[in-house]
Amino acid sequence: MSTSCRSCKPGCVFIAVVVSLIVGIITAFLRITGAITLTPAFLWVLLGIAVVYLGVTLIASAVSRNECCDGLCPIITALLSGILGTVLLAILLLAIEFVATSVIGAILTGALLFFFFLVVTSTACLVRCLFNCND
Repeated sequence: MSTSCRSCKPGCVFIAVVVSLIVGIITAFLRITGAITLTPAFLWVLLGIAVVYLGVTLIASAVSRNECCDGLCPIITALLSGILGTVLLAILLLAIEFVATSVIGAILTGALLFFFFLVVTSTACLVRCLFNCND
């Protein structure tokens, strides 16, 4: 990793959070209206993806050089928050079954998709930053 990554703009993380929030709100709305439901298989897949992401992030940070770029800190924070939120909410939704039109179930489902989409979008920010695409 070169030191030129210090110029990464924090706007990418802001956009990632806003887009993830929009996805979470739309998901909660669709869940409360009964348009979508969650299956245990989908929850297990999200849990598995988040755990693998956490492992890959741990291994990548262990083998990388210890250069700290200022632009990477918000991205890594968003990525780890998304991973841990996805794991927590997937386990919670697997443990407790909610009715399809439950308000609490809709909020938790929206939060789950918010955190999962945060993982995806912050990964895109990380790739963009590492390849110095700061346009």
